[in-house]
Amino acid sequence: MEKKQKNKWLSFLADGMLSGLMIGIGCVVSMSCENRYLGAFLFSLGLFCIVQFQYGLYTGKVGYIFDRDKAYLGETFFTFLANAIGAGLTAGIVHLTRFATETKVNGMDVTLMDRAQATMSAKLDDSLLSSFVLAFFCGILMFSAVEGSRRCNEKKNFIGGVFIVVMPIMVFILSGFNHCVADAFYYCMAGCPNPLRALCYFPVAILGNLCGGVCIPLLKRLSRNPL
Repeated sequence: MEKKQKNKWLSFLADGMLSGLMIGIGCVVSMSCENRYLGAFLFSLGLFCIVQFQYGLYTGKVGYIFDRDKAYLGETFFTFLANAIGAGLTAGIVHLTRFATETKVNGMDVTLMDRAQATMSAKLDDSLLSSFVLAFFCGILMFSAVEGSRRCNEKKNFIGGVFIVVMPIMVFILSGFNHCVADAFYYCMAGCPNPLRALCYFPVAILGNLCGGVCIPLLKRLSRNPL
């Protein structure tokens, strides 16, 4: 008996929401750590699960848009919507717990909501050019993590696969680069402040992540050592 084929858009929605959930959990543990290096390290669990279980993440897919057909572009942006839904729902669920507004972060006199509000305040108050550049750098790192993980899986190099996921994630977190899906979680966790400014910020972050994601594969087309 043939296995019934699942609807591809429903599949993109499910996998995208799962990625948003994992990124949201990564944000929670990162904000819960007083030590920023430990928080950045633990955040990487989210992307590690995404690449291992083959969920769909916008910043993981967008780097390949020039190597695929036009349908892939639509799938990629639909994936972002699913990521944002998953991240927003995760923030909403966290708001139902004491960790959001009552329990202080270990070693700090702030709650998770306080930290999310401080994070989004810095991002929304930034210039659009700065926001784009910081998202651009994040896109480069995300492509490096996803493509590096793919290559390590092909070579059955598990240790290398862990390293190539963890290091770029730690770098983008510690550097304060802009990741549009993580920022969707922070924004919802912060109580959705300044929506008019957010309407300007998020398209810039999405575009910056896209440009950073395609930077390496486009430049490598000029190289004697293509991807």
